[in-house]
Amino acid sequence: MSVSTDNTVVVIGAGMAGLAAAIRLAAGGYRVVVLEAQDEAGGKMRRVDVDGIGFDGGPTVLTMKWVFEALFAVAGREIDEELKLAPSTVVARHYWRGGASLDLHSNPDETVRAIADFAGRREADGYRRFALDSRRIFEVLKDSFIDASRPNPLSLSGRIGRPADLFAIKPFATLWSALGGYFSDVRLRQLFGRYATYCGSSPYLSPATLMLVAHVEQEGVWTVQGGIRALAKRLEALAVGLGVEFRYGDAVIRLLEDPSRRAVSGVVTAAGYRLDARQIIYNGDVAALGLLMGVPPDASKSQAQRSLSALVCCSLAKPHGVPLAHHTVFFSDDYQREFDAIFARREAPADPTVYLCAQDRNAEGGLPSKHDGPERIYALMNLPADGDRRRRDESEVSACLKSMEQRLALNGLTLTQSPAPASITTPDRFAELYPGTGGALYGMASHGWMASFARPGSEGPLKGLYLAGGSVHPGPGLPMAALSGKRAAERLMADRPLTSQSLRGATTGGMSTERAIAGASPSP
Repeated sequence: MSVSTDNTVVVIGAGMAGLAAAIRLAAGGYRVVVLEAQDEAGGKMRRVDVDGIGFDGGPTVLTMKWVFEALFAVAGREIDEELKLAPSTVVARHYWRGGASLDLHSNPDETVRAIADFAGRREADGYRRFALDSRRIFEVLKDSFIDASRPNPLSLSGRIGRPADLFAIKPFATLWSALGGYFSDVRLRQLFGRYATYCGSSPYLSPATLMLVAHVEQEGVWTVQGGIRALAKRLEALAVGLGVEFRYGDAVIRLLEDPSRRAVSGVVTAAGYRLDARQIIYNGDVAALGLLMGVPPDASKSQAQRSLSALVCCSLAKPHGVPLAHHTVFFSDDYQREFDAIFARREAPADPTVYLCAQDRNAEGGLPSKHDGPERIYALMNLPADGDRRRRDESEVSACLKSMEQRLALNGLTLTQSPAPASITTPDRFAELYPGTGGALYGMASHGWMASFARPGSEGPLKGLYLAGGSVHPGPGLPMAALSGKRAAERLMADRPLTSQSLRGATTGGMSTERAIAGASPSP
């Protein structure tokens, strides 16, 4: 059966960027079909189950709320009416050997007092300067870089304008070296150096511009009732309400090209169906794009550029010892040795920093009044993204879990596990979920001052192909991915605006795109 799909935009991948792009396009009158290899929307906003109980298996909080407010507004909705969001008064709790602890608060004055009690007045004064500088970096880069098309170094300097502002973003210093100008206490450098891991990188190699994450957190951190999965499901529902069609469980395996125009012409799925389309948004890691174009990635060449992977363990357990917040970090004794192991030696660190998300607790660590029994504990340690080159056997996984357990104990926490088997995800499993990445969770690492300019923008290598997701500009994380989806949709709309004729075709006229796919002939 031949069905005209000239008005159809295909979105490959229903992660955050794919959902954002689909909503933006559908609200603009485009016919959109989303093809997703997994059985549900969300991408890295995935759900894992332990003994029938659901966990957020990826991101666990929402920041940069203004990004999502704008996305919901595109669909004619207000986020606070669609989701129940709780602002976090405690952003995160941190522990070191022996149980020394420090909370970061949403109120900067509370954080100043906490740092003064923890490390002295001089360090608290350093935090004041750090907070002011991180705010300035964010304000300089928000419109010129974060919420803008990908610049190059020259165009960015033109957008920023004033030389003082360009100097203020500290483009040539590493995050770790810059932190030394604010804090003498190495523990505070660890704490704020951890912001590099938010984009899968080392604080010893990343640019100091990542200080802006501190201001992002000060602007607000929210938990979502029902978890981040609730955000994914609500965005999917908004898209469906705008007419977007989703097809799940059938991965796209090939991009079709019209060589006469050097342009995309459609896609082929694993089930053998072909869908013609002249506009495609690819919401996936750019490292895997070659797979769809018949060019397998060179793992040996790309491995050094990959961001962090991880071992993630979701389990039901009862914590004992130091009190947990919703987000709690247990720092290793030697931070540099930890990152050298991952990025220089490409091995699991013997003494890892461990991040825990106690998913039943509120920001301050309180449990629901009727909660009884084990809690949902999400635990993560960073690992190299080598999942396409090696599969960690049971003994290696056990060694990692043991090292995590030891670090927790050294910092004052023990976990009594329930009999239910934990859900464990290692780099090789992440590599299966996200082909072509080796299990890297954040695209390429943000190492060196040019790294931010190395991420591709929204325009792909073929005409009509657009890129979105955490591996492209402006970078990883839920709000950044949503912005990349917005940029890809806007670029597509500018390149191919709807005419009155195409708009009529997109909203009327017979067979839906879903039926067109289902009725199409398998490709040869």
